[in-house]
Amino acid sequence: MSPESQRKFELLNLLAESYDALLFDVDGTLADNMDAHKQAYKAAAKQYGVELDVNLIDETAGWPTVAVAAEISKRYGVDFDHQEFSTLKSTIFRDEYVFKTKPVDYVVEHLKYQKGKKHIAAVSGGTRTTLSMTLNTIGVWNDLETLVCAGDTPEGKPSPQPFLLAASQLNIAPEKCLVYEDGIPGVEGAKAAGMGWVRVDEL
Repeated sequence: MSPESQRKFELLNLLAESYDALLFDVDGTLADNMDAHKQAYKAAAKQYGVELDVNLIDETAGWPTVAVAAEISKRYGVDFDHQEFSTLKSTIFRDEYVFKTKPVDYVVEHLKYQKGKKHIAAVSGGTRTTLSMTLNTIGVWNDLETLVCAGDTPEGKPSPQPFLLAASQLNIAPEKCLVYEDGIPGVEGAKAAGMGWVRVDEL
């Protein structure tokens, strides 16, 4: 790791000390792949005649893909099947980008350092298939005790539901959970769940 990554790694370890469980977002937090996701969204949208402004993807960071599809449909006034769009976007991402994914080094090293000391989960708005490929590619799939993803709860981020489900599966009280995020919706969900949180992109 670079000196800057080492600094962030050590800071994350300090922040985690008083918590029993660590809940990690995946895309943009553990995995350095947000640009790839944006390009996959852009390519999928183009097939529906939409020239997508990828800033929308930053705004909706952490949302389930089908919910992002609904937002694109609404904003651009284009009617299409949201689940079909979601499947297309996921297929493009898996076929063209997922195996090129790099880890966010200081976050992944922090997760591995804390394994066995804390309970570890991933909480993401992605699909289980895509997430499992991403987590395997960056080498942390076997470090997780549980994974909460799109469809596991009635509502996705910014709802607290995904975080509360993860805490329940780990049998840890929400206030003893620390959430790692790179987007506002995830932070809002963590706050609503009564959990601690950290923006890994703002350290």
